[in-house]
Amino acid sequence: MTERATLVLAPNPSPYTLEGTNTWVLCEPGSTAAVVVDPGPSHEGHLAAVIAAAEGLGARVAQILLTHGHADHAESARRFAELTGAPVRALDPALRLGSEGLADGDALAVGGLELRVVGTPGHTGDSLSFLLPADRAMLTGDTVLGRGTTLVAHPDGTLGDYLDSLRALRAAAARHEFDTVLPGHGPVLGDAVGVLDFYLAHRAERLAQVEAALAAGDDSAAQVVRRVYAEVDPALWPAAELSVRAQLHYLDPTRFD
Repeated sequence: MTERATLVLAPNPSPYTLEGTNTWVLCEPGSTAAVVVDPGPSHEGHLAAVIAAAEGLGARVAQILLTHGHADHAESARRFAELTGAPVRALDPALRLGSEGLADGDALAVGGLELRVVGTPGHTGDSLSFLLPADRAMLTGDTVLGRGTTLVAHPDGTLGDYLDSLRALRAAAARHEFDTVLPGHGPVLGDAVGVLDFYLAHRAERLAQVEAALAAGDDSAAQVVRRVYAEVDPALWPAAELSVRAQLHYLDPTRFD
């Protein structure tokens, strides 16, 4: 997908994961050490495909990084560590295997590959993105998807943090730190500034719709969902309600705690 990023698609398609989870194999050209971001769900065939992708680059898996702890991204991390002998690094200590974690601002160097850790909380409290400076690309996990928009699920997901993360990513893209988005689901995106402008505009529009629903007399998340998401498949309403709860808490935490 870029000079240093190879995509291995996990076989877990769904309305929430799109075509499936994007597992990323990162390797500096000519290096014998690779980094794997989000090994994905527990599926032996997928893990074998990820190892094969690294071997096809002439590399072994040296580190495993997690963008966040949701099962579709991290469920297989322990098993993948057993298969490769590589440590698992994450923001959440409960997800780590090895002595080193990850934090905003960390700089990683693996076999000549350089990555920078960017804290992007909001989708979850432990969400991270990874800047690949040499390719001017950002791996965004579920913070920015390749199609549609992501879920901010209250209470772990917080809309205020999410908006701050989008603004920080937008500022970095405007500084041309990255032009390409390598998402956790869906296709690779160019025009990072345009993508983030869309995400911010979408959130502002949704907030306005929720405020209008409250003004019309809706007084629960379920009622807001029925009004704001009336044209959305009702099968997705449970997820929409979690997102609405995050929006309600953002608008008035004292009322909607």
